[in-house]
Amino acid sequence: MKRLLIDAGNTRIKYALVEGEQWLPVLNLPVSAQLRFDEPCYNGVEQVWVSNVAGAEVGRQIAAACAARHWQPHFITSQVVQCGVSNGYGLAAQLGCDRWAALIAARHQAGRACLVVNSGTATTIDALSGSGEFLGGLILPGIELMQRSLTAATAQLQEEGGDYARFPRNTADALFSGAIQASCGAIQRQHALLGDVAAPVLMGGGAAGLLQPYVHLPVQMMDNPVLQGLLLIAQETNKA
Repeated sequence: MKRLLIDAGNTRIKYALVEGEQWLPVLNLPVSAQLRFDEPCYNGVEQVWVSNVAGAEVGRQIAAACAARHWQPHFITSQVVQCGVSNGYGLAAQLGCDRWAALIAARHQAGRACLVVNSGTATTIDALSGSGEFLGGLILPGIELMQRSLTAATAQLQEEGGDYARFPRNTADALFSGAIQASCGAIQRQHALLGDVAAPVLMGGGAAGLLQPYVHLPVQMMDNPVLQGLLLIAQETNKA
């Protein structure tokens, strides 16, 4: 079966074609760009699965792009139980559907207790038990957003690049290193609370590569966890 998977995040839309288990290259564009599927490679698409946390207007644009090809997209929502993961939220649907898809992908990859870290505009740090129960998680600003929020709110700080240093000696390095340390500190504290020193930390998202060298835990990188989760959801739904 040929499927189109779409992950509409806070700043970018990622999408990929998957035929059976074969993935075509993952593409992405800003959420403000117009989404079109005119190329011949999209001929024969049988299903479209979407995770959208970018808002109702982006959802309408995705639906319109699909309607132009006579596709009926499946917009996922977080469920009570799905693909071996049980949802610990009091109201299951309140959990962001991108986090839900990433949890499902992580469960499939790790098969045991783990932390699931997705770092982009925001960084989410979610805990899975050994039985696949979503225990809960944190949401904090992503690396870039932490820096921008400080420069926007503080007159004497200017937005610029920086490098990581254990003891920074200039403002740019202090901003960047502070964002790294804050994120890594949150990851390490949640890992300690999980109570399993061998539990892997599965990391994905655009800023995962920035964080990974400073997370001194058993890290496994995940490529496009939301898209991977969408495929697993699609496959389970088709078996039902």
